[in-house]
Amino acid sequence: MISSPRALLMAGAALLALSSAAVAQAEETAPVADAGVVENQVDGVVVTGARTRTSAVTGLDMSLRETPQSVTILDQARIRNFGLTSVNDLLAQVTGVNVEKVETDRTYYNSRGFDITNFQVDGIGLPLIWGIQFGDLDTVLFDRVEVVRGANSMMTGTGNPSATVNYVRKRPTDTFKANAALQYGSWDDYRLEADVSGPLNAAGTVRGRLIYANEDRGSYLDYYHVNRNVYSGLLAWDVTPKLTVTAGYALQDNRSRGVLWGALPLLYEDGAKVDYPRSASTSADWTYWDVKDQTAFTELDYRFDNGWELKATGTYKRFNENAKLLYAYGNPDPDTGLGVKGMSGVYPSKYENFILDAYASGPFQLFGRTHQLVVGGQTSKSTGKEWENFALDSEIPYPAIGLWGAQRVAEPAYPGAYQASDQTDRLSRFYAAAHFSVADPLKIVAGFNALKLKSKGYSYGADTPRDEKKVSPYVGAVYDLNPNVSLYASYTDIFNPQSERDINNRNLPAAHGKAYEAGVKSEWFDHRLYLTGAVFQSEQDDLAIAVGMDGSRTVYAGLDTKVTGYELEATGALSDQWTVSAGWTQLKVEGEDGQNREYLPRKTFKATTAYTFPELRNLTIGGALRWQSAVSMVDIAPVEQKAYGVVDLMAGLDLTDKVRATLNVKNAADKTYLTSLMWTQSYYAAPRSVSLRLDYSF
Repeated sequence: MISSPRALLMAGAALLALSSAAVAQAEETAPVADAGVVENQVDGVVVTGARTRTSAVTGLDMSLRETPQSVTILDQARIRNFGLTSVNDLLAQVTGVNVEKVETDRTYYNSRGFDITNFQVDGIGLPLIWGIQFGDLDTVLFDRVEVVRGANSMMTGTGNPSATVNYVRKRPTDTFKANAALQYGSWDDYRLEADVSGPLNAAGTVRGRLIYANEDRGSYLDYYHVNRNVYSGLLAWDVTPKLTVTAGYALQDNRSRGVLWGALPLLYEDGAKVDYPRSASTSADWTYWDVKDQTAFTELDYRFDNGWELKATGTYKRFNENAKLLYAYGNPDPDTGLGVKGMSGVYPSKYENFILDAYASGPFQLFGRTHQLVVGGQTSKSTGKEWENFALDSEIPYPAIGLWGAQRVAEPAYPGAYQASDQTDRLSRFYAAAHFSVADPLKIVAGFNALKLKSKGYSYGADTPRDEKKVSPYVGAVYDLNPNVSLYASYTDIFNPQSERDINNRNLPAAHGKAYEAGVKSEWFDHRLYLTGAVFQSEQDDLAIAVGMDGSRTVYAGLDTKVTGYELEATGALSDQWTVSAGWTQLKVEGEDGQNREYLPRKTFKATTAYTFPELRNLTIGGALRWQSAVSMVDIAPVEQKAYGVVDLMAGLDLTDKVRATLNVKNAADKTYLTSLMWTQSYYAAPRSVSLRLDYSF
């Protein structure tokens, strides 16, 4: 594996040779389309030539080829084609991203060997609470999703060298657009969507958009049921030709019943594997997990005549949850099926975030060349309050394993809630970056992020004070070898404040480290096909790793961790009708004391393709493949999930000029596999499911 920055560059050159040879062979047989019909999006794949741009890495508006990091974008057409109505389904299609569904309503994400904690909306956000996605986040509010793999300290200030996920909002449109959708699927999955947008006055200077979605679905899992409502309203006003004010509000109200807290004990007490049906759950019909996620924002965007732009955004985010949960523990007896016990608690909580972000960006002249500069700052305040109402009985008996789903686990009594946590975090940061055009073939990006983080409060018996400062530099370079191929490299510092606690119940210090990336980016078939190859190396000191238990509390230690690996990705179109997206990731994890986190797959492959027949009422057929290598964990004995692949299929057809039908078959081969081995418990992923969606465009 790669062990030094010099080796990174050498490996990047090797990747260049491989990709150039492969594309040269492909160009002999693949047609090249006219430049006049090149579009930014083709059937769900963002065509990533010079016209597709992102500011998610540095805050500078750059094409993906100019960006010295790996970026994947999933657009609205991909979301609709493959029925990606939840963020979990969407991120499962992204190269190098793993979705760890440890429970029904809590999900972790990781990439390049580390947890993904930074999720943004339009480039603004804070780390997820406890690094976890609570509930099922709907995609109906977003036009596209940008995933920057590797460290992204420029735009986040904190976080792991894993990835940053940026959700790009749907915005009010200049012309009237409206659509509605109905969907029905396996296990009585009903879904309704409506989206109306357009000008509100004759001049078109005031525009609005209303979005709504409701999903009500059962499950293959015993007891589980979800009802989710999503609302959003946005208003944009061109106060002057140069000044636009946009404001919006969004609510996602997720109500789940029969939820998992923890999952299935996987081994009998003699170490043999328990053979569960895929519907097995340790939950009960009296459990619930309600999550209400609200966001309001106001954005001012002023455009100067000289190309400069000033943007300021104020965001208020409120997150409420209320959960009554049942956790199963213990390894059952192989003869009787008895021995599993449960504990339960009621957990209300409330989190609030106030964020103000402002930046200026634009061109400047230096040494006879034009460059780009961004300068900005952000201040935020986050508060979190949690309550616990733990059941009097901490050894609730379960029936024998074979009777789960038929015999109800009794609901215990609760003595009353106490406030378990009250924390306040204040984060201030200043950032600046420049995109230097050193020469026609050479562009350099350099910048820094300076931040100050201060915390106070307590959490479950421990004080949580924190006062930390850090300046993180960023530098990257892109060199165009020819009109089709570029080499790139980047470096950034890592600063990741941590909430985990050690054996003495004290907060661990922030993890520090550095991340390198180098590779090749290339565009072919008149910018239709985008090929990338990257090698990366990340090192973190004092990264929080679970090392044991202290009663019911997980104990962490700060250990040094190193990850090296490489990625290959192809995205775009092979013809006017045929689109492809494929990515391979391979990595090596090295940690102290053997803490190598074997639940992380070392090899993953993601691929989607779609082919459209315009002469057959735009019939589109497509498929998606997800494959990962074997993973394991240790309970009272080792547990392994063997390597597996999951295939999804889709077909879409225009029934009329305004109505389109789409059929999706997920897990078409009906593969049986565990959702995650991140913990010592898990549950089975969904079997084959079918859904039919009708979209009506007004």
